[in-house]
Amino acid sequence: MTRPTPKEIKPIALVAGVPVDDEIATRISNAIGPAFEGFAAIAGTLPFDLEPAGYVLVQTQKVSK
Repeated sequence: MTRPTPKEIKPIALVAGVPVDDEIATRISNAIGPAFEGFAAIAGTLPFDLEPAGYVLVQTQKVSK
């Protein structure tokens, strides 16, 4: 995963139902960018990277004993 750009953030925010202008998209990019850069060394090695939607399914799955 690479640091998201404001150009990438705008459509993601729109799909989420929170449209943002260019200035806000830039602020979001600058705010979350360091987290992406910090994980760059291990990106692709975490199971969460494979299928983020699956994480929620696993976490909410009931365990039968």
